[in-house]
Amino acid sequence: MKKPRVVAPAGATDTHMHFYIEGTGTQAPGTFLPGHFPVEDYQAMQKRLGLERVVVVQPNAYADNNTVTLECVGKIGLKKARGVAVVKRGVADAELDRLTKGGMCAIRIMTLHGGTLGFDVMDELMARVHPFGWHANIQLDGRELPKYEAQIKRLPGRFVIDHTAKFLEPVSTDHESFKCLLRLVDTGRCWVKLSAPYETSKTGAPKYEDVSRLARALVKHAPERMMWASNWPHPSARKPQPPDDADLLDLLLDWAPEERTRNRILADNPAELYGFK
Repeated sequence: MKKPRVVAPAGATDTHMHFYIEGTGTQAPGTFLPGHFPVEDYQAMQKRLGLERVVVVQPNAYADNNTVTLECVGKIGLKKARGVAVVKRGVADAELDRLTKGGMCAIRIMTLHGGTLGFDVMDELMARVHPFGWHANIQLDGRELPKYEAQIKRLPGRFVIDHTAKFLEPVSTDHESFKCLLRLVDTGRCWVKLSAPYETSKTGAPKYEDVSRLARALVKHAPERMMWASNWPHPSARKPQPPDDADLLDLLLDWAPEERTRNRILADNPAELYGFK
């Protein structure tokens, strides 16, 4: 397996990936489990790329059963890992306290197919988890951002937009929905994960130019609010073979040509948001 050309700085962080453990009995009915992807497999990839820290995101396969995510974060240790959880209405304060002590620091809102929590419950649940120090981690079709802009701006505290806003159809940088994304970033409370271009790109590998032009514009606009993520193990793109994580990291050479900016995206920004020392 090749190594990336990007030299990752100390504290380099992968801000979005998932663990899947077969045989746990925690998979939600009717959901997709892409295979067995444990901590050891991820750490081999992490070492190859020179990454030190990780944010583990609760996958759709487990709905609001956070057992696998919590155990994997614990196995890595809180010095190097944080988690994004899914909790539903009626969750007890004791459970939120347990999850927080286990490294969970955000709630996953996903309006796309397979997601457990949508905008209809976001306000109510954020009111519950914000006192525990959690932020909102949002995944949607970015073309819908103008529809939800006011609601997102009302969120208490910080929030994160996944996968370069995951525009399911390509948009230009002067499209209203992309301008809306910039307005959210300009609140000073919004972070964007530059990640998973293969999920939406129509121009395709290796450059994913239709997504890359958005990533470059975001980095130019607010480098202090950008982060990078692998989306390992690429559950939606396993066949015929998943993208190489080294190639995905090397996209930063195009998106953020200056090394100082790349280091900020890889290490400084996630350290600030996720509380890594």
